[in-house]
Amino acid sequence: MQVEEIKNICNLGTGTMGFGTALMFAMAGYNVRMFGRSEASIERGFKGIKAGLETYQQHGLVDPKDITAILARIKGVTTLKEAAVDADFVIESVAEDLSVKQDIFAEMEKLCSPNTIFATNTSGLSPTAVAEKLTGKERFVVAHFWNPPHLVPLVEVVPGKHTAQETVDTTWKLMEKIGKKPVALKKEALGFIGNRLQFALLREALYIVENGIATQEAVDTTMKYSLGRRLSTSGPIESADLGGLDIFCNISSYLNKDLCDSHGVSPILKDPVAKGNLGAKTGTGMYDWQPEQLAKIKRTREDILLEWLQKDKKMTF
Repeated sequence: MQVEEIKNICNLGTGTMGFGTALMFAMAGYNVRMFGRSEASIERGFKGIKAGLETYQQHGLVDPKDITAILARIKGVTTLKEAAVDADFVIESVAEDLSVKQDIFAEMEKLCSPNTIFATNTSGLSPTAVAEKLTGKERFVVAHFWNPPHLVPLVEVVPGKHTAQETVDTTWKLMEKIGKKPVALKKEALGFIGNRLQFALLREALYIVENGIATQEAVDTTMKYSLGRRLSTSGPIESADLGGLDIFCNISSYLNKDLCDSHGVSPILKDPVAKGNLGAKTGTGMYDWQPEQLAKIKRTREDILLEWLQKDKKMTF
């Protein structure tokens, strides 16, 4: 299927990611059937969509006159049969569970056109494994939106073992049409690109704390006030070129030997989890989160992401 043929979107999921993907497609002019397992799920999805639109309006990212039309393009449904009607592209954001995803795609394939593209919004599961129960595996791909999906531009497009190049290319073009910044992997890899980089950084951050080199507060401050700012405009490989490959080569010759290369989970991460201290969602993790403090950091993060969206509208990379 070519991107110009895609008119109708089937959006499976109404939660943290599902409402955001539905909003992105509707804002780009697509008709969206948003599937939730209950009317309460649909209501939750529309609540997130309306909140997202309100945030966009406050920051000049949507014309208030367009909001009614955007909402009218989204229809909430509670059965897969309804969700599949005329679907050209399916984006799935249900539970991050392999068997759940396999089953829902197997059911959707029975209900959809033989040309429909199927995409999962998994953050790390193998696309080959998710597509295992499909007959048309060549039409299956990962389209990994980053959270929050309506504020972070990146979408990782990841082929499985049997994915056709046309499916990757069409998905890439579709992501561009809805205003996202897609990257395509040449082949699947656990964690894709973003999470591989994120967890390599986290491993070293925890290693620094675990070995008494610095406090967790010092590690986070270092990232926020140096690399965090610079990496938003030049990635790690660009930064090496800008800084001088001779310098980076020299530093690598001695520093790489001292970096963490553990294949296990750091006890700094594992111990709190064993105690049920899961971070902000339980109030305590590596930090103690007071409600005001948590609200402030979330608000600050959202404001900065919105500032970048406003800048993105003015910049061409």
